[in-house]
Amino acid sequence: MKSFYEDVWEELPDDPEPWEWERRRAILLNEAWRGERVLDLGCGAGRFVAALRAEGADPVGVELSEGALERARRNVPGADLRLLGADGTIPLDDSSVDLVWCSEVLEHVPDTAGLLSEVRRVLATRGTLLVTTPSHDLPRRVLIALRRWEPHFDPLGQHVRFYSRRSLARVLDTFAFEDIDVRARRGMLVGRARKARLV
Repeated sequence: MKSFYEDVWEELPDDPEPWEWERRRAILLNEAWRGERVLDLGCGAGRFVAALRAEGADPVGVELSEGALERARRNVPGADLRLLGADGTIPLDDSSVDLVWCSEVLEHVPDTAGLLSEVRRVLATRGTLLVTTPSHDLPRRVLIALRRWEPHFDPLGQHVRFYSRRSLARVLDTFAFEDIDVRARRGMLVGRARKARLV
């Protein structure tokens, strides 16, 4: 997986504009508060880290790809940027962040259980997980079938999971998140959930 994304980042420009940049930036900044510690999980070249910092949040970017982190370091000098552990460990202390931004990442991760367990570990109790993925509710699937079925579901492509509103909500519930809200917005799912207190 790591070598796959090193190859992907080798081909990308220094500061590629993320897909649906303006819309996703607005979703994130609507949830992030000044002074909050925010984890951008899968930070890429650092655009969301820069946006968070500009709004007064305290962001940390974590990335699987060293190539992406090199770009992020150039694009956001002085930012707190870290490499994901080889075993999938997020390099942060337990309960150390208020908000986890996991945008257009979850569908690329083979080990959903490992990733969400790590998210729960680093997230403060009652902290928020904000996740976006492509929507695979029925109308979206029909559209993909008509336009680009084969490239989208290519077994050698980047997407390894495909989420609908119901399946994303079920995954979040399985990992003991609560106050789960998943909405479809023009081809994108936006999920918001809080880390539950364990009794």
